[in-house]
Amino acid sequence: MIFSPEMLTLAVILLASGALTGVLAGLFGVGGGALIVPVLYETFGFLGYADDVRMPLAVGSSLAIILPTSIRSFMGHRSRGAVDMQLLKSWALPITLGVLVGAAIARYASPLVFQSVFVLVAGVNAIKLLSGTTRWNFSGDLPKGAKLQAYGGVIGLLSSLMGIGGGQIANIIMTLHGRPIHQAVATSAGIGMLIAVPGTIGYMAAGWGQPNLPPGSIGYVSLIGVALFVPTTVLTANLGVRIAHHLKRRTLEIAFGLFLASVCLRFVWAIVA
Repeated sequence: MIFSPEMLTLAVILLASGALTGVLAGLFGVGGGALIVPVLYETFGFLGYADDVRMPLAVGSSLAIILPTSIRSFMGHRSRGAVDMQLLKSWALPITLGVLVGAAIARYASPLVFQSVFVLVAGVNAIKLLSGTTRWNFSGDLPKGAKLQAYGGVIGLLSSLMGIGGGQIANIIMTLHGRPIHQAVATSAGIGMLIAVPGTIGYMAAGWGQPNLPPGSIGYVSLIGVALFVPTTVLTANLGVRIAHHLKRRTLEIAFGLFLASVCLRFVWAIVA
């Protein structure tokens, strides 16, 4: 079956999607889960797996794929001095806790709920980025104390449930509080690591012993899907980093706004179709 024309076609699609995912990870500081999850979801459906298995399997595998991509992207941005390391340290614990809670409840949650939340939040940020206005900003900088920790928990929870690296949500929060887009993108790459490690472990545990999983899976993480995506994402992530640091601030804002808008349309289609 592995060498059938259908499987070879799927392998080519997954490898090509992996290359695009790597560029997006470096360019926008996102793990690429918004692309990985729907591709894996359709792939597992094509192979005949039931909806109750394929959705958490796509999300868990996405988090595992994001891990090496986020590390490569983070290292590239950090080498340029663009990452807010103090913010990453402040968010480390609440993000991790949020991810673990999300992994625990993901198998019971309706995809419609989280698709709708993503469309709402990312859609607002896309409009903000494309319009170029600063009138929507909450403040000139991020808050301190409990509110900052709460932001970290929200990033971890929603990212875990959607199988994304947290870049979209973190960019929304940081730019609404006056942080420059380049710093938001760079710091979001580090957030991807904080989400991917506990998220992968959590989805492996959540799916442990579940029936009807594909061969080569550990819980809700498909090692085959990871093996096809990871090589190209790692190879192309640094290309996205180089592109990001050659773009003007306004150009990067417009590019990221268009990216968010396209992902929103994909989720809207999934909701209404």
